Amino acid sequence: MSQRNDVAEEAVRNFLKGYNCAQSVLLTIASHNKLKNTLIPKIATGFGSGISRCGSVCGALTGGVMATGMKYGTNKPSQEERAKCYELAHELYTKFAQRHGTVLCKELIGYDLSITEELDKAKSEKVFEKKCPDFVRTVAQILMDFDTKNKPPHQ
Repeated sequence: MSQRNDVAEEAVRNFLKGYNCAQSVLLTIASHNKLKNTLIPKIATGFGSGISRCGSVCGALTGGVMATGMKYGTNKPSQEERAKCYELAHELYTKFAQRHGTVLCKELIGYDLSITEELDKAKSEKVFEKKCPDFVRTVAQILMDFDTKNKPPHQ
């Protein structure tokens, strides 16, 4: 198995351990890139289930955007220094949408998790185990592709 797939499967294992989708992606990619921070996966907690069960942007995708920012972002108020991160976050978003048809959690899983009855039904039908690992895997694979394509030639 390739390193790309190994990292993607590690993200899925984190998800299946009980981390939410955003935490799983951010924790795995940060670990792979040796980006240590005591806020990971804590900072990603509220992004699961389309931002706290609102059904908005998929948590795996938001976790991936956070991981992209950690690696390619800047601490300076400079448009020029934000450009690479914006480019890669946009590419991540676009590729995810192309592969899955949408970026919205509610549409991806087919349930409105803000409604207790639908959340319960999604849980009983094991939607999180059946569908979400693929979203986590997709984001981790795309991020691993970024690592490969953005490496300096002498590495």
